[in-house]
Amino acid sequence: MSKVLIIQHVRAETPGTIGEILRAAHIPIKIVRLYDGQRVPDSLADAGGLVVMGGPMGVYEQDRYPFLRCELRLIEQALKKEKPVLGVCLGSQLLAAALGAEVKPGKRKEIGWHRVRLKQSAATDPLWGGIPSSFTAYHWHGDVFALPRGAVSLASSDMARHQAFRYGKNAYGFLFHMEVTEKIIGEMARAFTDELRQANLKGAAILGGAKKHLARLSEIGDTVFSRWAGLLQARK
Repeated sequence: MSKVLIIQHVRAETPGTIGEILRAAHIPIKIVRLYDGQRVPDSLADAGGLVVMGGPMGVYEQDRYPFLRCELRLIEQALKKEKPVLGVCLGSQLLAAALGAEVKPGKRKEIGWHRVRLKQSAATDPLWGGIPSSFTAYHWHGDVFALPRGAVSLASSDMARHQAFRYGKNAYGFLFHMEVTEKIIGEMARAFTDELRQANLKGAAILGGAKKHLARLSEIGDTVFSRWAGLLQARK
């Protein structure tokens, strides 16, 4: 089974349950930790799929973060070869940008626990079919993206017209987080205290929300990520 390449931008935003589900499906993974000075590969080489995680940088900050250009090229390679792609938060924005869509700051940051509403298109989607039409998800983003040409919008929220999309048969972008654990949420709250302060939010309140919402969100995430793993297995 070909490995999956995972790009991790910052220490706090790990692959979480995505990595656990891929390992349980006997799909090997290789994590590229950019925060440790590792470089984005020039090519997917023998990787069968690509996962791009979140981070505080913006797609439009490529001069400040040159590795973003390398990631865009890698995503374009995956799309050209029709290899499964999964973008989470910043990863979804990079996927949208690689497909030619605009990524820009939203009217305000969406941080914490907010409702996501699935669109009618999700009912027949290979990953989202049968998932409840509305649920509370974990968010931590300031930027939003336009829907790429040819893509299918799958979900929205009060603050983002497009929270999830599919391009082709196996490229997905999710602006919200389903891969998080209580530990990851705590680490994000400690790592991004300035953002919390600017948004007049408390880390304790976000962790409190996890007690109420995380178990159900994890069930949904496990289903969606397991189905994405199935796309990889189907390419054997």
